[in-house]
Amino acid sequence: MQRKTVLLLGANSDVAKAAILRYAAKGFRVMAASRSTDALYTFVDQQLPLKELVTVLYFDATDFDSHAPFYEQLPEKPHIVVYAAGYLKNNDEALLDFPGSFRMMQVHYAGAVSILNIIAMDKENARLERIIGLSSLSGVRGRRSNFIYGSTKSAFTQYLAGLRQYLFNRRITVNVIVAGYIRSKMTAGLDLPESLMLEPDFIAKAVVEAGSRFVIVPGFKWKLIYTILKWMPERLVAKLP
Repeated sequence: MQRKTVLLLGANSDVAKAAILRYAAKGFRVMAASRSTDALYTFVDQQLPLKELVTVLYFDATDFDSHAPFYEQLPEKPHIVVYAAGYLKNNDEALLDFPGSFRMMQVHYAGAVSILNIIAMDKENARLERIIGLSSLSGVRGRRSNFIYGSTKSAFTQYLAGLRQYLFNRRITVNVIVAGYIRSKMTAGLDLPESLMLEPDFIAKAVVEAGSRFVIVPGFKWKLIYTILKWMPERLVAKLP
């Protein structure tokens, strides 16, 4: 039986690394793409018994001109694509540092739209069956503590929602993982409630086992928070940190 192939974009994130292990354990071939290729080579060498299942590739989400050549030069076209690239700038800093804000926009939204449009419009890749994007509960409602980061994730979620409809007739499933707080290098040092922290592997499990539903919110507590945030009156949202 032919092995299926996964393209992981932003593969040096903690969630993406956990997903690499899960996909490889299921027998998938994984194309792990990131700017941090040295870190990925080290990870593969140390963590994967079947190293031949993983190919490390260089990918920069913010280098838009490189996206088409990157896709055309892939060793093989993917069955599944996961976009997990991330960048976080503190909201107070982002308000004063537009380059930092702009980088979040580029990594979370513009870069995703650029590469995923290329992948989605390749109608010669008849085996493409799923596109998964890693988003955030920060994008559900605008809150004063993180609205710049949240706005980039909200835009990404809405893009994926439209892409899902656009690809429906081609029977390509699009999922968005709307994640809460993840214990990762990106959130290290932030003052976050321990009781709400999720492990990267828990999120990776939701990625690898994604079904037909569009919005996937890992964790019971976060499902409840998602529902409350979504329907909370604006006057109450304004009181949130």
